Amino acid sequence: MKNSLLLLTLCAGLAACGSESDKPAAKETYTLADEAETAQDSTTGANVSAVARQPQVDTNATKIGTTPTGTPAETGAKLIAGSDCTTCHRDNEKLLGPAYKDIAAKYPNTPANVTMLAKKIITGGSGNWGEVAMTPHPGLSQKDAEEMTRYILSLK
Repeated sequence: MKNSLLLLTLCAGLAACGSESDKPAAKETYTLADEAETAQDSTTGANVSAVARQPQVDTNATKIGTTPTGTPAETGAKLIAGSDCTTCHRDNEKLLGPAYKDIAAKYPNTPANVTMLAKKIITGGSGNWGEVAMTPHPGLSQKDAEEMTRYILSLK
């Protein structure tokens, strides 16, 4: 019985080993052109797949995704709240500097006034609202100062 089991195991092992050596070896050859074609096909497939997953929305017609989030007034108010402006200014009452509503009443909301007042916020100065000088804010960008100015001029 042991001999039969041993013989069976030996035959199974020889059959497994001999099965692959009986087949002729397949010769695979690739060229650079084949690789380039394969790469181009996969790139094209990936692009087509990515486009297929994108929602097809005309953002030009609906203006979706083309405007910044938050209104200028919200952005300007947040910038003012995060700065030292409220040390000298209030919305409705004069403190050290004029009230924001007084500034809005004096200056129309035009692009020229927004630019001019934003520069005043950055450089500081005195003489327009009395003898107390406004401290300069050189750390503010022109864009942020303009957002703050648009908020102030919207308080009429």
